[in-house]
Amino acid sequence: MAKSKGGEGKKQRLDKILSHVGYGSRSELRKQAKQGLITVNGVIVKDSGAHVDPYNDTIEVAGETVLYREHIYLMMNKPPGVLSATEDKRDQTVLDLLEERYAVFEPFPVGRLDKDTVGLLLLTSDGQLAHELLSPRKHVPKTYEAIVEGEVGPDDVTAFAEGVRLEDGYVTLPAQLTVLGRERGRQVISQISLTITEGKFHQVKRMFQAVGKKVIFLKRVSMGNLPLDANLPEGAYRELTSEELKLLGAEI
Repeated sequence: MAKSKGGEGKKQRLDKILSHVGYGSRSELRKQAKQGLITVNGVIVKDSGAHVDPYNDTIEVAGETVLYREHIYLMMNKPPGVLSATEDKRDQTVLDLLEERYAVFEPFPVGRLDKDTVGLLLLTSDGQLAHELLSPRKHVPKTYEAIVEGEVGPDDVTAFAEGVRLEDGYVTLPAQLTVLGRERGRQVISQISLTITEGKFHQVKRMFQAVGKKVIFLKRVSMGNLPLDANLPEGAYRELTSEELKLLGAEI
C-alpha cells in the first residue's frame, strides 16, 4: 500500500506522486496510464493527472505496489577515497554509490567526512532534519574513533576537555577524549575515541595537530544518539529504521 509513517491523507496528482518516487517522467507516466498499467485501489486509472491519496490509497504500476514517502533517510558506512558531496567532476562521490531508486530523491550528505575518513554518514532529502543536526546552536554530538601517531595521555584529555586553540586561533568547544589503547614500537600509536559538539573544517585532525600529534586513521561511529551499524560494510548503505529516525529526533 502506498503509505508512509505519519501520512496526512492529502491528495496529490498521481503523476507527481509516481515521478517523485522514480517511476518515470510525467510524459512517461501519461503513456503508462493510457496503457492501463496504473491502478488505484484495484481500479485502472487512465488519467495520470487524477488526484489520489499517496499515503492511504493502494497504488500499483505494472503490478508493483508503490511505497510512497516524501523523504528518504540513509545510513552509509562511507569508504575512503569517496567525497561527501553531491557531485564532482574528478572524484567519486557518495551519491555515485546509490541505486537509482534512491538517487531519484536527490538526497545529500548531512555534513561532510573528509575524503580519507570513513564511517557514519547520513544522506537524506529532508532539509529540515539536516538543519537540526548541523545547526551550530544544537551542539549535536559526533563521536569518532581514531589512530593517532604519538602518545595521547592525561594532559591531552584535560586539554580537549577545556578546548584547544587551533592554528587559526579558534578555541574549540570542550570535547570528550578517551584513550582506548596504545601500541609501543619504533613510534607510539594511540587508539582514541573523541566526541565533539561542533563541526569545523578538519576539526579532529586539527585538534590533534594543536597538541603535537597526527591522526592517521579516522572513523565516525555515531551522530547524535545514532550509532553506526556495526554490520554495515564500508561502502554499503541502508534505509534508517523508524526507531533510528526517532533517535535523530526526526518527525515521521
